[in-house]
Amino acid sequence: MIVPVGALVNAGAVALGGLLGLAAGSIIGEKLRDSLFQTLGLCTVLIGLKMALTASDLMIVIISCVLGVVTGEIINLAERFNRLGNVVKSVIRSNNEKFTDGLVTCTIITCVGAMGIVGSFEEGLGGSPATLFSKSILDFCTAVMLGSVYGSGVAVSAAPLLIYQGGLTLLAGVLAPYLTEPIKVALVSTGGLLIVGIGTNLMGVKAISISNLLPALFYAVVLAAVFS
Repeated sequence: MIVPVGALVNAGAVALGGLLGLAAGSIIGEKLRDSLFQTLGLCTVLIGLKMALTASDLMIVIISCVLGVVTGEIINLAERFNRLGNVVKSVIRSNNEKFTDGLVTCTIITCVGAMGIVGSFEEGLGGSPATLFSKSILDFCTAVMLGSVYGSGVAVSAAPLLIYQGGLTLLAGVLAPYLTEPIKVALVSTGGLLIVGIGTNLMGVKAISISNLLPALFYAVVLAAVFS
């Protein structure tokens, strides 16, 4: 049985980065924290735009987001995430009001991207986990910054990251033939647009419910599979 070493290292890097950011956030002043929000927001928008602009078919991204937010609002996905976040908060005895935001934000940023998909498949198909090791360094830095702003929820996001990338690694032989290039592009570009929304939220622009947009990733995969 394959041990998903890359996914384990990546999750560990996020957990460590989140904890270091949490420690740093407790000693920095309010003014510096606000500046970090703005700066991190700008950087996040840049990352998201770079991913979103890889789209080969913008209509797939647009339709996926429209269908996604409609679905998310109908099933009240944001409220469900809040309830789940509150359960986790009670388990770890956290009183952080931004816990769920940090959990969802860091999960999306670290999970939605080509490096995670490609790196997991490389290791799962008998290759090296080097790509995931490189991603771990980037995610560690991201987690430190997010942890200083959002707190403990960022470190906890290591769990869904491990489940996602570990699952891709273990199931690589089954999933790889079906995850074609158009599907990967649609997934990354749609996820990039969600990350742009995260960036605008960090900058204090009108709040976007990113949780309710998450079904867009499912629709992106389905539409790309149908129309490619």
